[in-house]
Amino acid sequence: MDKPTEQGEPAQREMTLGLPYLKAVELAGGVPVVLPPLHKDAIPSLLEHLDGLCLSGGPDIHPYGYEAEPGPSLGPTWPELDTFELDLARAASESGLPLLGICRGAQALNVVRGGTLYQHLPDVTDGSIEHRQTAPARTSTHDVRIERRSAMGGVLRAGVAAVNTFHHQAVDRLGAGLRVVGHAPDGVIEAIEATDGSYLRGVQWHAETLVDRPTHLALFADLVRQAAVA
Repeated sequence: MDKPTEQGEPAQREMTLGLPYLKAVELAGGVPVVLPPLHKDAIPSLLEHLDGLCLSGGPDIHPYGYEAEPGPSLGPTWPELDTFELDLARAASESGLPLLGICRGAQALNVVRGGTLYQHLPDVTDGSIEHRQTAPARTSTHDVRIERRSAMGGVLRAGVAAVNTFHHQAVDRLGAGLRVVGHAPDGVIEAIEATDGSYLRGVQWHAETLVDRPTHLALFADLVRQAAVA
């Protein structure tokens, strides 16, 4: 919480959403709307006015969401935000709304489908890739192998995507009705999609900061296209 300036508002708890998410949706031809984390009773009214949903990055998801105990290396969490976003994603999935998850958002989609997460990637990887890069967000630091025959492979039109990486958690046990369509060289799951005919896509990298490249803009453009016909 920042100390208020003399002319500023009183100090209070706030949440932020990076502008690149909004710019990415706009560049893809959509009109972005930011949803506040309200009580679950408000979710039906919120979804009623949306054509698609993009879940953004953010803090670690608390393991209570997938009935696990917190490990010693769990990062900062925001349980109230978890409750809202998981309920929102669950309701959107059940209603057939097109869904795209970015980083934490992809993890949330997996949890909603009954999957689990690795709470601390360094515990389960070989250290060959630093999944929390120090380079700027517009810099790619590793490749992801994309399944060409997957729906996402058709959208990206690439078997390999150069990505950035800013995550501490990742998919462990895959949720129901999902399949893995992208891996990092160290085996970490980087992309998932639905197998049940619904439009659900999740990527572990922050594609919103890479939309100057057609491969990554295509993720948002496809979401907007699907939203237009949903």
